[in-house]
Amino acid sequence: MACNWIFLITIFLAVLALSCIAQQPPCATYKFSNNRQFSSCSDLPVLSSSLHWNYHPSSNEVDVAFRHTGVTDRRWIAWAVNPTSGGMIGSQAIVSFPRMDGSLAVYTSPITSYGTRLEQGNLSFPVLDLSATNQNNEMIIYASLKLHGNISTVNHLWQVGPMSENTPMMHSVAPSSPNVKSMGTLDFLSGRITTRRSSSSTLKNIHGILNTVSWGILMPIGAVIARYLKRFESADPLWFYLHVSCQLLAYILGGLAGFGSGIFLGARSHGVEHSCHKIIGIVLFSLATAQVFGGLVRPDKDSKYRPFFNWFHFLAGCSTLILGIFNIYKGFDILHAAKFWRLAYSGIILTLLLATLLLEICTRWCVPRTKLSLSNSVEKNTSTVIAVASVEV
Repeated sequence: MACNWIFLITIFLAVLALSCIAQQPPCATYKFSNNRQFSSCSDLPVLSSSLHWNYHPSSNEVDVAFRHTGVTDRRWIAWAVNPTSGGMIGSQAIVSFPRMDGSLAVYTSPITSYGTRLEQGNLSFPVLDLSATNQNNEMIIYASLKLHGNISTVNHLWQVGPMSENTPMMHSVAPSSPNVKSMGTLDFLSGRITTRRSSSSTLKNIHGILNTVSWGILMPIGAVIARYLKRFESADPLWFYLHVSCQLLAYILGGLAGFGSGIFLGARSHGVEHSCHKIIGIVLFSLATAQVFGGLVRPDKDSKYRPFFNWFHFLAGCSTLILGIFNIYKGFDILHAAKFWRLAYSGIILTLLLATLLLEICTRWCVPRTKLSLSNSVEKNTSTVIAVASVEV
């Protein structure tokens, strides 16, 4: 009986030990080559990285080790604290990368714009014992930070990016990229880390959706309605109201909301320039605004100025369609959109082109022949009536 109890207790303790080991994060089992020890650590959710630290509440100092694994090429790594907000601007970073001559650069860099090249500079708080290692396919940055104020929870960011000789280059900003998810809050006391998505990435997606739906879908549909439905007498004046409604909705979504969000993104993205995309957007907004106000002062059908208005309306509309579709693909490039979205939009455009081709054939060949046959039938019936009337007389 006693042997059974001993066996059960042994099994229970073994299971308990295994569960405790399983609950430990993988970073807790890592041994630093320089025999440094850290009481807390967390495996960061993206970019194959982990953070180790010792927090000293009395002096509000923290010793950190930022570790990035899976290094197979020259790249830069960085870990940062942002004392003012949760985003990239204002973050205080420690950076490291291997130089062309094989030596390892490690320094501090305050981030003041999205176009930063991680230039060296002093941070808003003291940094001591700054060093780095690059061996066994992993890079580690060590530092001691003396934070201002009696705080234990901070906004933190971590990044990895490519190199061009000895200059750090921009990391990926695609919405699906892990680089736009590498930020959150860190509680040095509890060890709790929460991640969040960049608000600017969400706004970029909203900007892209608004402009794709407006300039890239609604505008072409409105043009197709105006060109082909008005040739059917039974569709008058329905085609006009459909055309105006479609284009006005597109102007509200793209010209006002889409263009406005683009201006806001440009104002927030200091140092990031997409000149071609921006210039085309301004031209599109100007053309669309001219079309809207032109429709309000449209000359009457009998006015001698009506032909000039028609030519302007036609040329401005064609330019808007072409530039709008082109700028949407430019936006896909800027956002590094997934291949699915490019194919989906291309499918929509091809469908609209096919519908346009079929309507062009129908209105150029079928409708005129129908009208001609109807005209001949009417003339034949009229001739018959006249002949019958002549005979009766």
